[in-house]
Amino acid sequence: MISLRRFFPVLAGAAALAACVSASSVVCAQQEFPPPQGKGRVVVVASGLSGPSHYAKVAQDIAALGYDAVLFDGSAMEHTHGEAVHSAILQAQGMPHALPGKVALVGFSAGGGESLYYATQWPDLVTGVIVWYPATSFIKNVPGFVDRLQMPVLMFAGEKDHYRDNCCTADNARAIAAAAKAAGKPFELYTYPKAEHDFVRDGQHYNAEADSDAFQKTADELKQLLPSQ
Repeated sequence: MISLRRFFPVLAGAAALAACVSASSVVCAQQEFPPPQGKGRVVVVASGLSGPSHYAKVAQDIAALGYDAVLFDGSAMEHTHGEAVHSAILQAQGMPHALPGKVALVGFSAGGGESLYYATQWPDLVTGVIVWYPATSFIKNVPGFVDRLQMPVLMFAGEKDHYRDNCCTADNARAIAAAAKAAGKPFELYTYPKAEHDFVRDGQHYNAEADSDAFQKTADELKQLLPSQ
């Protein structure tokens, strides 16, 4: 898995800012990581509360798989009622290395919760959502949320995750997954017994086994969600 994780140059600043301004955004693209072939299907990467710089490496890893990975600050998406998530998708679609079409979202923690709750309702823009240890405690009406799901969801959670007043626990994730399965929705959950919150590579509680498995499953899912054009 590590062999897939190569470094690719960051395209940031002017191009990202122009896309942000043109979209009248409530959140701005931080970095675009072009794929090795020059252009690719778009993956919106939404960071956790620690900020986008903390997730630059995983965004680079996704770009190395052949996608145009566009990184956003997931903490800035909170309390915008989905406006920031929607804005991020439109900005990402307008990036210089983006191929046209629907996008996939890969979200972490706060950015994962926002992606999960809102983007899964927009099948005209999004083909699927992948979330790592997402915030889920704010989802009080689980059946109502599940009823609105309109695309595949892949979720990862740490069994030892008790971050931020239990915002992102495996128990919450299991309850949502069970409701989704009962409703016949395409929803896959994987939990890791030894993992805490932020188990991604370079994370505060990096867990090599959980990170490697989750990244491989993310790569496999992206192949299904964003087939080559």
